Amino acid sequence: MTDPRYTPLALSLPATVPFVGPETQERARGAAFTARLGANENVFGPSPRAIEAMQTASADIWMYGDPENHELRQALAAHHDLSPDNIMVGEGIDGLLGYLVRLLISPGDTVVTSLGAYPTFNYHVSGYGGVLHTVPYKDDHEDLTSLFAKAGEVGAKLVYLANPDNPMGSWHRGADIVAALDHLPSDCLLLLDEAYVECAPKGTAAPVDANDTRLIRMRTFSKAYGMAGARVGYALAAPDLIAAFNKVRNHFGMNRAAQAGALAALQDQDWLAHVLAEITTARRRIGEIADQNGLKALPSATNFVAIDCGQDSIFAKRVLDALIAQGIFVRMPFAAPQNRCIRISCGPSKDLEAFASALPQALISAQKAL
Repeated sequence: MTDPRYTPLALSLPATVPFVGPETQERARGAAFTARLGANENVFGPSPRAIEAMQTASADIWMYGDPENHELRQALAAHHDLSPDNIMVGEGIDGLLGYLVRLLISPGDTVVTSLGAYPTFNYHVSGYGGVLHTVPYKDDHEDLTSLFAKAGEVGAKLVYLANPDNPMGSWHRGADIVAALDHLPSDCLLLLDEAYVECAPKGTAAPVDANDTRLIRMRTFSKAYGMAGARVGYALAAPDLIAAFNKVRNHFGMNRAAQAGALAALQDQDWLAHVLAEITTARRRIGEIADQNGLKALPSATNFVAIDCGQDSIFAKRVLDALIAQGIFVRMPFAAPQNRCIRISCGPSKDLEAFASALPQALISAQKAL
């Protein structure tokens, strides 16, 4: 045999990943970044109790993790006042997205999302042969009315909505999302990505019964809980849909240390409150830095802030490149008109001051290149 016999679908796809990691960029530039403010990681870190729990669990890392994630599901059920049957734990929201798409999408099935929304979801849809239809943002918000109307128009099986939104940091009131469900086609499922909901104002989380079969919500320990590297996410949905994940998921996908860390993090709500206060302070400081440089920081309900560079995507990319050249890792949206912005993750004072020092020169460099 000279070559593997790839499927026609695999042959049609590019070999790529949705994001170029900061480590890849560091290798290319031959130096580490001074400030890592591009991946929306929680630079303030996880609960010390979570760190201790993961260190303790590492002594038993020779054992597989519990394939049912029993203790974590029980704790999440108590935290959300739900049944464990409403909860599925997986390898971050990214892993759960892949499982859900595998369950629902066959080649040719239609899916609706916003143009410029989270690209990893699109990656999974393409990987299973789904056909993506997009609608534009409206005033830097994902457009509920257009998303659900497009779903009816194309016969979509699945609609993706992030609330709060990545990459813009905007948000809808949860009650407005629930009201809009009346316009979702009856044979379509809403995938509501609430990765940043802990960072958002009260009332952002959708006040919906977990047994409502019209939607599935996904949350994570990667953002406010500071455990991006551990890869722990969970889905909230009706029991039949949750049980269906057992048809396709990697039952040993969750390692023991990650399970223990997530359980300890969930039980340390004081640390979560501390982190949320740090995020609020950082968002305010990023806004001040933008204002001092004649730029506009968009309102954010996340652990990052989108900064409008005031021109087009070419100018924003030049600003981004100039920041990276100075050792400041940031990212930017990839679709118009959001790509007039750069996106800055919340971080400690030393990282934000490094960004503040680098931004004026980045803007000068970008302007000279025009």
